[in-house]
Amino acid sequence: MESELVRLCIEAACENRESVEKWRGQRRSLERLPSHLADAFLRRLIHRRLLFPSLLEVFKHSVEKIDLRGEKSVDAEWMAYLGAFHYLRSLNVADCHKVTSSALWPITGMTSLKELDLSRCMKVTDAGIKHIISISTLEKLYVSETGLTTNGVTLISSLKNLSLLDLGGLPVTDQALSSLQVLTELQYLDIWGSEVSNKGAAVLQKFSKLSFLNLAWTNVTKLPNLPSLKCLHMSNCTISSLLEGDGGKPPLKKLIFSGSKFENEAEALMHIETSFLSFLDVSNSSLQRFCFLPNMEALKHLDLSSSIMGDDLVEHVACIGANLRNLNLSKTRVSSAGVGILAGHLPNLEILSLSYTPIDDVAVSYFSMMPLLRAVDLSNTNVKGFIHQEGANPDLFLSLKALESLNHLERLDLEQTHVRDAALKPLSSFQELKDLSLRSAFLTDVSLHYLSSLPKLTNLSFHDAVLSNSGLNLFNPSATLKKMDLCGCWLLTEDAILSFCKKYTQTEVRHELVHVLPSNSNGSTSPSPSLLTSRTLLVNQKQGNISISPSFVDQRLKYNREELLSLQYSSLSRAIPLDRGSTLLMNQSSSMS
Repeated sequence: MESELVRLCIEAACENRESVEKWRGQRRSLERLPSHLADAFLRRLIHRRLLFPSLLEVFKHSVEKIDLRGEKSVDAEWMAYLGAFHYLRSLNVADCHKVTSSALWPITGMTSLKELDLSRCMKVTDAGIKHIISISTLEKLYVSETGLTTNGVTLISSLKNLSLLDLGGLPVTDQALSSLQVLTELQYLDIWGSEVSNKGAAVLQKFSKLSFLNLAWTNVTKLPNLPSLKCLHMSNCTISSLLEGDGGKPPLKKLIFSGSKFENEAEALMHIETSFLSFLDVSNSSLQRFCFLPNMEALKHLDLSSSIMGDDLVEHVACIGANLRNLNLSKTRVSSAGVGILAGHLPNLEILSLSYTPIDDVAVSYFSMMPLLRAVDLSNTNVKGFIHQEGANPDLFLSLKALESLNHLERLDLEQTHVRDAALKPLSSFQELKDLSLRSAFLTDVSLHYLSSLPKLTNLSFHDAVLSNSGLNLFNPSATLKKMDLCGCWLLTEDAILSFCKKYTQTEVRHELVHVLPSNSNGSTSPSPSLLTSRTLLVNQKQGNISISPSFVDQRLKYNREELLSLQYSSLSRAIPLDRGSTLLMNQSSSMS
């Protein structure tokens, strides 16, 4: 942990290139920095794009961990300096596409390196592995999606101290896997997308300490018993039997079968010990009955998205609801009736996803029976934000008001629902809400007005709304707002957006016209190569390259040219008084019927 004084010193040293050069003159001081402070200093230099190869030299006696993943400039020159680091334990150059096999020569024979990540460095081939195998201290090696062939994989067998090996996306054959059985310390093995078959899978029993195994996208259908296994990943596989064989059942904690096909689900899951299982992902799989769920009482995370789960099967989930923390029912047949069955059985649920389901506002009324909810996804559902109440004087009840009792609610997704301005009024009282996603061509300045009172709002997505320049100007968000996405708000002008950004310098704003990053303390913005500049976005707009949602409703069709121009500079909130909630909802209800 850094003290406030240390943090301020590091910030001052990394403020700009001039300050870096001044500190570079204090070479002896930098070389004697404790490793944790040197690591923190180096991380900030990398984040602010102030690090260059020769500057690495002053850290060679102190830094123990370097993370350069995704840095496009890292090449052989960088690696030459890194090879001189005396105490380097961990080096991450994943996604550094200029790193080649020959560039790895300087790190040959390093005596302290224990972890090396070369993931997706496509120019690293078998020749590069010949340099790597000279580092006998290596315990963790990531070479997924590199240029290695089967021969290169076989060479890795000389690294006897490996406890973690990631070979994802490589042509690992049964024979190559067999050559790796000498790695007796191996605990983590990732061979997704490999050429391993059931014959090769039998070799896995030789890895007596194996606790993590990823066989996704392979032809393995029968997996023998692996007594020490805790996590199994077999997504997009055809499965006939799992962990059958002599010995005790493995203490599995995590199972991932996303997109898998089960030839016989009862037999396939027969040999699995369920008393320790806390994570299960069977999304988009062929499972039909889910009768195995009641035996998994320790489950905390359950992903049933894109499965056949419906109201008729949801009782199986209710049986194990006491310990569930995360439940994903997106793209299932579960309706509001199914949510009603679950209500009262999920007292500890924190994350619930019901996107792309046929639920409506009745489902929202049940959420108060899940008091610990922190994140709710209702996107692309039939939620309107109000419920018709029967009686002599029929009235409309704001359904989102039921969420007011959720004292821990931090994230709410209402994108592509039928909610309109007045239906969002209850949101103004949500004291803990940090992340809110709204996307509708029927929302206006009124909705933004309600959100001004949210004290902890950090991320706001307000897509495709009929938001005017005046409405944006009147929006007075909390100082906590860091990101605001206004893409699709077609009435806004570039000047209005830039004026807002100037007023709220801590907020990153996204829009087709401009993309403004938050300012640093010195008034400049942090550069990021992954983000488009406003100039690029403007060019794309002129060329017609901006993508538009297929469900986008072009509200301009309602107005003539003169009315459109007047809308840009007038607040829509004046046209829709805020005290007309019930009347407005009633009108909206009739128009949608």
